[in-house]
Amino acid sequence: MRVRAWDDRPMPAPLPLDPIAEAHRQWTAHGWGDVADGMAAVTSVMRAQQIMIARVEEVLKPFGLTFARYELLTLLHFTRSGALPMAKASARLQVHPTSVTNAVDRLEAAGLVRRMPHPSDRRATLIELTDDGRTLAVEATEKLNAEVFARPGIRDEDLDALLRILSGMRHDAGDFDTGGEPTRWPGS
Repeated sequence: MRVRAWDDRPMPAPLPLDPIAEAHRQWTAHGWGDVADGMAAVTSVMRAQQIMIARVEEVLKPFGLTFARYELLTLLHFTRSGALPMAKASARLQVHPTSVTNAVDRLEAAGLVRRMPHPSDRRATLIELTDDGRTLAVEATEKLNAEVFARPGIRDEDLDALLRILSGMRHDAGDFDTGGEPTRWPGS
């Protein structure tokens, strides 16, 4: 019986071939060999994202959270005051304001955040973390740390290279501008 690298539960039998490698072969055979590596890279990252989000959501489900709602709770937990303007939360989470509004609606209904008028800008609304929200953010983070982040399914010796590669991709896509300074990861 095969078990997952990150826990002791059995996993389904693997496919007898790597479907992305097969797609790469097919791309090349159909005359698209010059872009086959790019197709395989994009498809591999998308499949890896599916695997990671499934693991994260499995941990968050008992808390009644999606990853988007967890990210918002954690963002608020990391602020000095436990509150942020909705527009700033949207920018920091790199999601559309509508997504933040949806997450706030759900979290507010659960008593985990509340909307507050901004003290100096009547056009803005603050999202404030409640005590229950703070407690849940910490509990969910501890569980994610133990069950996902401590064992991400990537060999320790590969993490630094992966972080640098993905950071470069995100930088080139306009996610951030460090003024020419590279992102510093521990170990780099």
